[in-house]
Amino acid sequence: MKFDKKKLGPLLTGSVVPLMFLIISLIAIPLSQYSTNYLVDQIITRLVRNSFLVLALLLPIMAGMGINFGMILGAMAGQIGLIFITDWGIKGAPGLLLAALIATPIAIGLGYFGGLVLNRAKGREMITSMMLGLFIAGIYQFFLLYLCGSIIPFKSDGMLLSRGYGVRNALNLDVAKGFDNLLQIKIGTIGIPIGTFMIIGLICIFTVWFRKTKLGQDMRAVGLDMSVSDTAGIAVEKTRIQSIVISTVLACYGQIIYLQNIGTLNTYNGADQAALFAAAALLVGGATVTKASIPNAIVGTALFHLMFIVMPMAGKYITGSAMIGEYFRMFISYGVVTLALVLHSWKRQKDKEMERHSFQLDMEKQSSES
Repeated sequence: MKFDKKKLGPLLTGSVVPLMFLIISLIAIPLSQYSTNYLVDQIITRLVRNSFLVLALLLPIMAGMGINFGMILGAMAGQIGLIFITDWGIKGAPGLLLAALIATPIAIGLGYFGGLVLNRAKGREMITSMMLGLFIAGIYQFFLLYLCGSIIPFKSDGMLLSRGYGVRNALNLDVAKGFDNLLQIKIGTIGIPIGTFMIIGLICIFTVWFRKTKLGQDMRAVGLDMSVSDTAGIAVEKTRIQSIVISTVLACYGQIIYLQNIGTLNTYNGADQAALFAAAALLVGGATVTKASIPNAIVGTALFHLMFIVMPMAGKYITGSAMIGEYFRMFISYGVVTLALVLHSWKRQKDKEMERHSFQLDMEKQSSES
């Protein structure tokens, strides 16, 4: 059997990060001394908790805008919805649906603003979206610290700081496990929240369907070449804004799903790491800043969080200190983003060199024939 070098090269390049994480995890699993049942249960929990957030990143990548680190705007919108329904005392799945209903217009507004800003920063969308997230975080904190309880009335004094206004740093959510408990089955000691998996399945179906729509095809065209798309009559800037709006709204729902699984809300810092960990998980699955798929998101989430589970305990048994494993997994989580971006940049450079070399050969062939 002969291998096509042109196909083998990109395949190997795209598999470097997933293979690296798989090897690290396979080495760490026996060292951690966790049982198989425990690891399976934890992976299912992490998939339920994080997959929706990771899947929210796919559309902006398809539209050529890279990884939307501004997805934390949607995460903050979701947290505002959860804070209000907690104050109102609405529990279970109805409370989560009402939180999503409250948060959706906020997420749409923030997504639209984010899209406008990113249209002014073409080619620098990722770093701009990261800075945008920090800017909106300041407004979000001002809203919760000074407006809630003073201008915006709260029914529950227990949610406010001792001064009488401003939301407390941490809240217990009455809607904890609201989606997880809708439909749950147990296989031995492993609980499988079918209800939440069905919601994750819906976003997968939505993503597949959306790519086939007119807007989805426009986004793909814009992602391939903005100049050609503009010439073809596609409203490039409007399409880019729409991709960010949809991503922000999905991130809002993803944060609600994440927090209902956790059961507690870190009011002011809960959304800070959402974009970084979701981006890292997507890149671990073999995605790049220009191409990502649903399997990349699901596989990446499983691999990334498997390492998160086993590394601290493996570090403890090797060195006697769990902190070594904790430092290592944090180093990996930040480093994988850098590694994936470096590999992507290197691959693009190699592709350009191959195209240039192929063009030169074609020109030499034409000149020799003439």
